[in-house]
Amino acid sequence: PRVELAWAMKAHQHAQVYFNLISSVDPKFLNLTKVDDQIYSEFRETFRDLKIDVLDPEDLKSEPAKEKWRPFCLRFEGLVEDFNYGTLLRLDCSKDYTEENTIFGE
Repeated sequence: PRVELAWAMKAHQHAQVYFNLISSVDPKFLNLTKVDDQIYSEFRETFRDLKIDVLDPEDLKSEPAKEKWRPFCLRFEGLVEDFNYGTLLRLDCSKDYTEENTIFGE
């Protein structure tokens, strides 16, 4: 529980920084890592049917989902700093970050 809280706080801090960044720069000119294009390409290949505009928590948290997500994340070990950190995600991208619309993906 204490470790999860520390990770959640770190994820929240990262989310604030990244939200400020993506809100101030035109996304087509924004790269968060040197391998953004590779990450996106492999994400789309691995999760072809994942609906990303409105997320279903089961697509992130269920055991079958974790069996897909874990190997996907491990591909970027050594390429992306903090590749295995959790992140705060909006369940519905058309809405703000609120308690009801946010999930911690690990």
